[in-house]
Amino acid sequence: MAYDVNLIGAKLRRWENYLKNFHLPQWDELPDMDLYMDQVVMLLQRYLNFLPEDEHGNAAITASIINNYVRLKIMPPPVKKKYTRVHMAYLIMVCSLKQSVNIPYIQKLLPLGLPEEEVRRIYESYVAKHHEMCLAFIQLVRTAGDDVLHDPSSQSADVERLVFSSAIVSGFSKLLTEKMIHLEGETMDNQPESEIKIKE
Repeated sequence: MAYDVNLIGAKLRRWENYLKNFHLPQWDELPDMDLYMDQVVMLLQRYLNFLPEDEHGNAAITASIINNYVRLKIMPPPVKKKYTRVHMAYLIMVCSLKQSVNIPYIQKLLPLGLPEEEVRRIYESYVAKHHEMCLAFIQLVRTAGDDVLHDPSSQSADVERLVFSSAIVSGFSKLLTEKMIHLEGETMDNQPESEIKIKE
C-alpha cells in the first residue's frame, strides 16, 4: 500500500489535538427538555462528530438508526415521539460503543428499565472513562506511530505497520470486552479449573 507519510503525520497530529480537547457532554449539559427526532439527530451529530460516515457516505447517526435502536430494544422508546435526557445518554453511549462492540453486548452493558439515577451514574462513569481512554489512546498512537510522527525519512511501510498495530489493538480490545461481558455473574466456583489455572 502506498501512503503519503507527510499527510498521515499531519492527520495524526491534528487528530491528537482534537482528542486532547474532546469531551462527551456531562449529564447536566444534556438538554433537560423533551426533544423531537430531528433535534436529537442534530445534537448527536454534534456530540459525536468524530464518528465517520459509512462506506456509502451516509451519516453515522440518522433517524433511521435511532428508530432501529428503539425497535431492537437497545434504548427506551420515545414518549409521544419525544426524547428525554435519559434517551440522549443511552444514544451517546450506544452510538460510541457501536464502533467496537456488537449490539447483543451493548444490550448487556446497558440494560433497559433502569431508573434515571442509575442511568445518570452509568453515563457519568462512561463519560469520565471515555476521556481517560482518549488520552491513553493518544499515548498509544504516539508510541506505535513514532516513526511517522517524528522521522522525516519515514516510508509507507512505517504507516503500514501503524495500521497493523491499530488493527491488532482493536482486535484484542474487542476480544477482552466480550470475554469480560461473558464473565458477568460468574464466580470462581462455577468456572472449569482448566480455564482458571495458568499453565506453566
